[in-house]
Amino acid sequence: MLSSDETPALSRGTIDPVGHRRGDQAWLEKAWADPDTRVVVLQDADPAAEGWRARLDRRSRALVAADDSGPRLVFSPPAQAPEGERFLLGVDDSGRAYFGVLAAEAEPPPAAPGAEPASLREVGALLGDRDSGLFTRAVALAHWNATHRFCPACGAPARSAGAGHLRVCTREGTEHYPRTDPAVIMLVHRESGGVQECLLGHNPRWPQGRYSVLAGFVEPGESLEQAVVREVAEEVGVAVADPVYQGSQPWPFPRSLMLGYTARAVGPAKRTDDQEISDSRWFSRPALREAVESGEVLLPGSVSIARKLIEHWYGGRLPGEW
Repeated sequence: MLSSDETPALSRGTIDPVGHRRGDQAWLEKAWADPDTRVVVLQDADPAAEGWRARLDRRSRALVAADDSGPRLVFSPPAQAPEGERFLLGVDDSGRAYFGVLAAEAEPPPAAPGAEPASLREVGALLGDRDSGLFTRAVALAHWNATHRFCPACGAPARSAGAGHLRVCTREGTEHYPRTDPAVIMLVHRESGGVQECLLGHNPRWPQGRYSVLAGFVEPGESLEQAVVREVAEEVGVAVADPVYQGSQPWPFPRSLMLGYTARAVGPAKRTDDQEISDSRWFSRPALREAVESGEVLLPGSVSIARKLIEHWYGGRLPGEW
């Protein structure tokens, strides 16, 4: 199990999500009118001109400034926040409320001296616990609201409700809640000739030298442990046993929950997916360290649970990242 020191970067939120306040319109209006309230502003993009990938990237960015203590989110007071869909993020220990706003695509980003837009991927691991949690929740809600504007049952427009945590079909009144796609991510290990080794794979879409642990979405009717066994067999032709849960991390790009495992290799298996992984390599701990230090292998960034699983197996920090 990942230790408290190995908590994935995007799993460190400290804000109370106050779910009981989402339907309390009087409280929401009072909180929005409070000048002490703070707003995380995310931008949108024109889908016709820029495409969905550009929109995904834009909705993952907020203003960030840096000082001697490191990067921090730059908030707007409600009176200065742009127009756009609004969602409640939570309340801190002092009672201060936090909201997110997905600004209209034509809205310019708010100005703040010394601040620049940065993505959650770039700074999620560098922000403090509060800001990392707020940013992660804001991005997740922004993506879901932006991509679920119509009822999946009948196609009618769906309006936002529940302070951004619910959408309601305007024709039938059915309620739809944020979707999360569970995915397993696993470090496969074995003992070979008395030496402990881990298995890392290279996706053909990545630049040369990038290696990471294996991962895949959970299929309907499948347990997490079954998904671990199936995905490893499909992608690299290795049979595994004894999947052990290590920890989880939200990954709102756009809506995944990564469930981390380790699993022990026990032999060969039939490989049925030749597209996802183009190369896989076994590394001992010394060999992994040497490959990383030489630049031969680039490991996942510190914002990902993949990095935590690798360093948990290795037993310490490793240099370099994507």
